[in-house]
Amino acid sequence: MAKKIRKGNVWIDGVFATLFIYLFMYLVSLIPAFGIFDAFDAVGQALEDMEMTDVAFSKLREPLPPDTTIVLVNIGNLPRAGIAEQIRIVDKYNPGVIGLDSFFKGYLDDTLGTLSLAGAITEAKAKVVMVGRIEQTDSLAKIHLGEEIYDHMYTSDSIFIGNTHVAMANLDSDAAFQDDVKICRRFPPKRTLTSGETYMAFAVKIAELYKPGITEELFKRNNDFEIINYRGDFVNFFEEDKFATRFYALDWDQVLNEDFVPGLLKDKIVILGFLGAQFGAPEWEDRLFTPLNPKIAGRANPDMFGPVIHANIVSMILNRDYVDSFSRAVEIILGVLLCYLNVLLFSYVYRTSGVWYDGVSKLIQVTEVILILFFIIQIFSSFSFKLELTYGLIALALAGDLLEIYFGVVKNLYTRAGRRLMFRKRKPVSV
Repeated sequence: MAKKIRKGNVWIDGVFATLFIYLFMYLVSLIPAFGIFDAFDAVGQALEDMEMTDVAFSKLREPLPPDTTIVLVNIGNLPRAGIAEQIRIVDKYNPGVIGLDSFFKGYLDDTLGTLSLAGAITEAKAKVVMVGRIEQTDSLAKIHLGEEIYDHMYTSDSIFIGNTHVAMANLDSDAAFQDDVKICRRFPPKRTLTSGETYMAFAVKIAELYKPGITEELFKRNNDFEIINYRGDFVNFFEEDKFATRFYALDWDQVLNEDFVPGLLKDKIVILGFLGAQFGAPEWEDRLFTPLNPKIAGRANPDMFGPVIHANIVSMILNRDYVDSFSRAVEIILGVLLCYLNVLLFSYVYRTSGVWYDGVSKLIQVTEVILILFFIIQIFSSFSFKLELTYGLIALALAGDLLEIYFGVVKNLYTRAGRRLMFRKRKPVSV
């Protein structure tokens, strides 16, 4: 027998039911702030750092052939004199651009090593890009808490950056605190300080110096953050990883011994940075989680060094291989529309299916969620287009049950007949 619902305009009912579902989601989202469900949140904590597109990165995409334009060089734990010698050797083989992903402050009781390193950097024939980090001073942070407004550029000491280009190494990890899990999915292409100075991202500056004009398309996109289209790690014969075939890399001793083919560095982009004490050594310094991590949820170990992340960004820019997406507003509208269409569908099922409603609605929900997630993953894997429908999918998962509450309780509250029926005085039952 079909369930009876008070008559009304089905389209208007759909609108109010959709609003009710989103209001319910908002109110529930406030509950964890009180710590009520902390004891039961083990699964949530394991999954909160996961996005469905991570599946496309780590499971569906096949590794690409090496990008021979970029070569990574490990500085390891070399003293400054050792890094200076590396730079001189690299520069001798005529690279196009040298990127140095490391900060150098003070003399560290090593005057000769400091002077040697400063000389190697500033006297290099190749174009050299040094990292900087844009920051908020404490006074600005108090005024603009949590906003993307900066007033300070932290750099190596002036002795090291003469005759070089300085660019920001800031990467976005969504980590609120230093000890939080750092998952790097995106980066800011450029930032402007309150003083008016504008700095490109480290990888963006390298790409522009290597191929002038290549960043025009990037800046025309006018995105505050760009999603990194990860394609792989550096060639590492000590770890089994299908993505460790994207970038050639030289360990610190290979460079110092000049144990490489001379043509490997000629006219190439060479990024020097920390890639471990030596290749294959377990290291956590300057290493972040990325979507290429083979463990999609509940990640245990960070998988990529900072210089390799910069190399992925450079490769993305040079190949114009960007990740596209809808604006946040469009994604919200799509989510609401998805919820509304399902409310209309479930309303029809509610009216016509009787006792079958719960089973039929759950079957529809499970089928839709699986198909939509499959569609999102395939679209990203095939076309590098990221479709974010998180809230729409949550609304879809709740729609079946909440629609019963809406028709059984909420709708009765805003109709005169329903209120009269709900709040009428009942006669005592005589025994």
